[in-house]
Amino acid sequence: MKLLLALLFAGHAFAQSYPAKPVRLVVGFAPGGAADFVARTLQEPMQRALGQPIVIDNRPGAGSSIAAEHVAKSPPDGYTVLIASPSSILVNPLLNPQIGYNALRDLAPVTKVSSSPLVVAVNAGVGAGTLAELIAHAKKNPGKLNFASSGNGSAPHLAAVLFQRVAGLDMVHVPYKGGAPAVQSVLAGDTQLAFATPPSVLPLVQAGRLKALAVTSRERTPLVPGVPGMAEAGLPDYEISFWYGFFVPAGTPAEALKKLYDATSQALRAPETGSTLAREGTETSGSRSPEDFAAFIATDAKLWSRLVKDSGVKLD
Repeated sequence: MKLLLALLFAGHAFAQSYPAKPVRLVVGFAPGGAADFVARTLQEPMQRALGQPIVIDNRPGAGSSIAAEHVAKSPPDGYTVLIASPSSILVNPLLNPQIGYNALRDLAPVTKVSSSPLVVAVNAGVGAGTLAELIAHAKKNPGKLNFASSGNGSAPHLAAVLFQRVAGLDMVHVPYKGGAPAVQSVLAGDTQLAFATPPSVLPLVQAGRLKALAVTSRERTPLVPGVPGMAEAGLPDYEISFWYGFFVPAGTPAEALKKLYDATSQALRAPETGSTLAREGTETSGSRSPEDFAAFIATDAKLWSRLVKDSGVKLD
């Protein structure tokens, strides 16, 4: 009985005191990338909500696996948070069975924070003004259209794998080391199309140098004005989005998890958060609860696992 009372008292004391020091938000990429942008957009409103500084800790490398492993092996005390995408949580462990963490076992979901579609962008020389025309052209020329991506197993790569499967196409994958060189290859005509993030292609689309045929969400989105969703473009069975979410080490006390969830939700509701993210082609997308986010991941894992298998991708 005394032990139980001591544990209850300790838990209550933790709940009252957390957070008592700065919280580290670990980013698996260098400053300036999409994950870093989302993290820094949420930094100030989360600091206000938690009453403690949020310290951005960039740990790039191995497609964000270094950061994920670091957080997975950190003390489960609520002071180390990971911002991660499907790549580091669901794809990287499939590509590298020797990876030093099991994301679904070693990391606890807090909440999804953002979501954005990709853009199907083509070189003007392809001669396709609509997605239907691109599909028709690809079917007449099997194996002759090259699509660029930011690397094997990346979200743009796997989004194109899903597109080929749903549309019944045969295209050639050309991986690059990053989104910028992939888009430049389409611009130069070395490849013909890419599934790319909105910030990387919209300036070129607006300048008339690339053509945006569709976004990968089922419906249109104000994030990419004037571009149809997949249902309108003729592929109603296609939908894929790229999201970021917060995770903590498994075993983090429920009190800390709840406070992080509440603070993040408050930060996502701040007017400046949505407007800042929208400028980069993404939107706030919070979960209803940590359990809701965990259920979403369990479902999403099936999609990404199937795409990795369909792609036949191997570790670089």
